[in-house]
Amino acid sequence: MAMLRTDLEFSMLPNPGTRPVRWRIADGLVAYEEAVETMEREVAAISEGGDELVWLVEHPPLYTAGTSANARDLVQPDRFPVFATGRGGEYTYHGPGQRVAYVMLDLKRRRQDVRAFVTALEDVVIRTLDMMNVRGERREDRVGVWVRRPEKPLLADGTMAEDKIAALGIRLRKWVTFHGLSLNVDPDLDHFGGIVPCGISAYGVTSLVDLGLLVMMTDVDIRLRTAFEAVFGETTSEN
Repeated sequence: MAMLRTDLEFSMLPNPGTRPVRWRIADGLVAYEEAVETMEREVAAISEGGDELVWLVEHPPLYTAGTSANARDLVQPDRFPVFATGRGGEYTYHGPGQRVAYVMLDLKRRRQDVRAFVTALEDVVIRTLDMMNVRGERREDRVGVWVRRPEKPLLADGTMAEDKIAALGIRLRKWVTFHGLSLNVDPDLDHFGGIVPCGISAYGVTSLVDLGLLVMMTDVDIRLRTAFEAVFGETTSEN
């Protein structure tokens, strides 16, 4: 069941006196190597007291392998470039039409609790979807955000079909986070066919446009920022 957590158990609001999180939106497609180099540089600066950052990007088509990736889940290894990455999780796809949010926060300024941080990221997505009348839900046994698909055939076990609309994968260094989340706005869903997304084959993948919402990336970004501020606190634009 979808939940918008407002209880203190999972609070990720900043400590008093913490400066607003920088909010940056990249122009055009960002190469994955450039994204990693930028995150490394920013995380190092944040560790030394620099201001936190959320960086919104789109990538050219590619696959990434998290620390738990199983080689068997790379179904078409020659389809797109594949990048090993230090984030948690398994294989995932990034490409045009998908909003990737790299979230670089110092949890020492907030709450040193990885589970609370992951839950807070899920809340950001769920709140974003709620503003577009889409019911996003979390699952205890599956990281990410899911939507029910009652119009699809039942699963083999007789339960309702569900599709993943947002993936999460994080890494921490000295309690500073990097990597983050990806929300499917209007990517080519066929591109997910080259992998078993996040190692889960029983469920599908969807996007906002696939669900019938003709939204622009800029519209999603506005709602994403509003949701982020509700969960993590104030932001300030870099663009």
